[in-house]
Amino acid sequence: MMPSHTRRFASLFAVALAACALSGCGTINEKLANGMGDYIPQWMGGLPADAPPRPGTAKYDEWMKERERQRLEPAPATNGTNTNPSTPSTSGAPNPAH
Repeated sequence: MMPSHTRRFASLFAVALAACALSGCGTINEKLANGMGDYIPQWMGGLPADAPPRPGTAKYDEWMKERERQRLEPAPATNGTNTNPSTPSTSGAPNPAH
């Protein structure tokens, strides 16, 4: 039979070993998850098809340039209808009071 202090030490060692193993798995999974999401299909929880590219890649730089170009384009012309309900309309109907 094992003395109580040896049993206590073995239990403490087992708990410490399990804690170290689990903490190591957490850091490995964090690094793997960053890259593996690109290869997992969307139906399994991967990135959607319209997701932007990863920062630091050439495709990301091209994507940012395209976004900046689109931002600097003038807004499309409206057909004259009032789409903002907070501005008064030109029709004779009064605005509802809330």
